[in-house]
Amino acid sequence: MSRATTLSPRSLIAGAAAIALLAAAGGYGLGQWRKAPVPAAGDAPGRKVLYWYDPMVPAQRFDKPGKSPFMDMQLVPRYADEAASAASPGVAVDPRGAQTLGLRLARAEMTPLASGLTVPGSIDFNQRDLAIVQTRTAGFVQRVYGHAPGDIVAAGAPIADLLNPDWAGAQTEYLAVRRVGDPRLTAAARSRLVLAGMSEPLIAAVERGGRVQPISTVRAPIGGVIQTLDVRAGMSLTSGQTLAQISGLSSVWLILSAPEAQAGLIKIGQAVSAQLAAFPGETFNGRVSAILPSAQVDSRTLQVRVELANRDGRLRPGMFATASLGSDAAPVLTVPSEAVIRTGRRDLVMLAQGGGRYQAAEVRVGRQAGGRTEILGGLKAGDQVVASGQFLLDSEASLAGLEPRPLSADEPVNSMPAGPATKSAAPAMKPAPAAAKALLQAEGRIEEITADTITLSHGPVPAIGWPAMTMTFKLDPPSLARGLKAGDQAAFGFEQRPDGPAVRSLRRVEASR
Repeated sequence: MSRATTLSPRSLIAGAAAIALLAAAGGYGLGQWRKAPVPAAGDAPGRKVLYWYDPMVPAQRFDKPGKSPFMDMQLVPRYADEAASAASPGVAVDPRGAQTLGLRLARAEMTPLASGLTVPGSIDFNQRDLAIVQTRTAGFVQRVYGHAPGDIVAAGAPIADLLNPDWAGAQTEYLAVRRVGDPRLTAAARSRLVLAGMSEPLIAAVERGGRVQPISTVRAPIGGVIQTLDVRAGMSLTSGQTLAQISGLSSVWLILSAPEAQAGLIKIGQAVSAQLAAFPGETFNGRVSAILPSAQVDSRTLQVRVELANRDGRLRPGMFATASLGSDAAPVLTVPSEAVIRTGRRDLVMLAQGGGRYQAAEVRVGRQAGGRTEILGGLKAGDQVVASGQFLLDSEASLAGLEPRPLSADEPVNSMPAGPATKSAAPAMKPAPAAAKALLQAEGRIEEITADTITLSHGPVPAIGWPAMTMTFKLDPPSLARGLKAGDQAAFGFEQRPDGPAVRSLRRVEASR
């Protein structure tokens, strides 16, 4: 038989009090656990924080963590050891990070840079090898020899027979003077025949035959192609009338169409080798004889004239050709073309500084060929540049507000490492110092001055796109702040540096009312 247990009211009250006490203790403990401080994201125990900043606006600094007023993101701490490493210009990447990014280095070297310029062209007549056939005196066409425009004729080939009435009278007078036997009169009459336009063979025929030769044959002065033929049997002719034009074929012109962007690679006398589809496997060699002064507006090309020998007459005007222009293969300073970052405003490379640091450097580029680009300034032989992964480094440098190393005004082009000095070498001249970089100007209110920094609430700086903000600057030198105090209105000039902006000039101004 089971026993029933009966709880008295006093026992129930005591149990409820005990349960309430335990619940209160548990709630207090849970509340204290929730109130325990949680380390902020990015905090590193044992590292000193200098300031907080927004990675998208790295120039603006804050003295405590929180949310960025510019972006919907938390501020990032800048540690003291990072600031020390930032004294060296550039972006720092540890070996593991370099391997992850796939960074690959290449060396700036002195290498030959053949242009390998290949341009199209077509064969044309050599306009310097052109003959114009004209009459010497008025007359009539007695006979034509069946030629037509486009025919190829040899030198001396007959074109037409002309009847010259004026020549008949002069020849009759000459024969009469010869029969007199006076040498002086004979010479004068003969000179009259020459001045009338008669050729030496015609005068000799008159002298041999003793008869008048009123009909003369007009012949081709050179061998070539008849371009025009304006003579027909029975025509009346005037003195100096053009009968035909003949273009020689002993040499032809190859007219090349070179892009104007590559005009600087072409020079007078430059060697040219041409290939024609009509003669596969054969190469025709020549040299640039002229670069025409005007460009073709529709195609933006320059006309380059090359003279080619055509002894066997196989090169016909109108044939299409592809020509390769040789260039000077002298060594120049080059880097892989993939290492050059073209921004549209300037050209950059990421220069390896050693110790895992990389700095953007501005360069002046020249020709490109064979996957390499000529460097005219900004690097020297032996410098190492990033050939793969450089765009990631350039983006990181831009986000960090790091300015690329500018081109030096007195930097030699294609400079090589200096060799040992010789006794006969002239003393090197010291280059003139480069002009000082202009300071960025602004006005603001002094909030705080320390031993080597100054905090200013300044207005906008349009030159670099800064809005109005409160910011801490370095003082260079610290004596600039002498005589100034918090609350003063000041005008200042500063410059951007890899480790942050630095005030270089500072003066008190009257506050505007």
